[in-house]
Amino acid sequence: MVAEEIEKLKQEIPAGVKLVAVSKFHPVEMIREAYDAGQRRFGESRVQELLAKIPQLPDDIEWHFIGHLQTNKVKSLIGKTSLIESVDSEKLLQLIDSESRKAGVVTKVLMQLHVAKEETKFGFLPEELLEYFRQRKFESLTNTHICGVMGMASNTDDMERVRNDFAEIFRVFNEIHNDSSLGLRGFDSISMGMSHDWQIAVKEGANIVRIGSRIFGEREY
Repeated sequence: MVAEEIEKLKQEIPAGVKLVAVSKFHPVEMIREAYDAGQRRFGESRVQELLAKIPQLPDDIEWHFIGHLQTNKVKSLIGKTSLIESVDSEKLLQLIDSESRKAGVVTKVLMQLHVAKEETKFGFLPEELLEYFRQRKFESLTNTHICGVMGMASNTDDMERVRNDFAEIFRVFNEIHNDSSLGLRGFDSISMGMSHDWQIAVKEGANIVRIGSRIFGEREY
């Protein structure tokens, strides 16, 4: 079933849009099945779970960290990911940068935007993120490369609200991306959309989608 869904998604997802198979809470055997079907990009949300899985799987996997990253877990994650998608504060970004500097690596990250109506979601408010770039605070980073933005839509059946949330994420990305005075390089990733709403996300500009339950079924907590 896993391989079958991977094949279907390859046909459905437009060229230029990357699929992150969200493997959090799923066993190594299921990840291996997706890997054998050609999938190389996987998303995990807990540091300990990711660190346990890495040695059991092929080393050409691109691991995306997509969950809320606690500051006390940053050091153990550095050097293990292809992309940390969920940088939700300046404090976290600075810590990632300092630990990356100590480890002698450059860490790629996305800045997480908070546009959903739920208070529980993490991230920068649109104006906060725009102000971060206007003030050129990114220039203090030595070992972190900001590659774009990530965001989640409100948890609702109102698809118009979902579309508006994605449009807002894209608007903020575009404003930063199109500001040539910033001199940003490689700021080109927009990660948004999950199993139930990825088609809307792609229409609104996503070039990374995070799909879990459709590929692996419901999570095993």
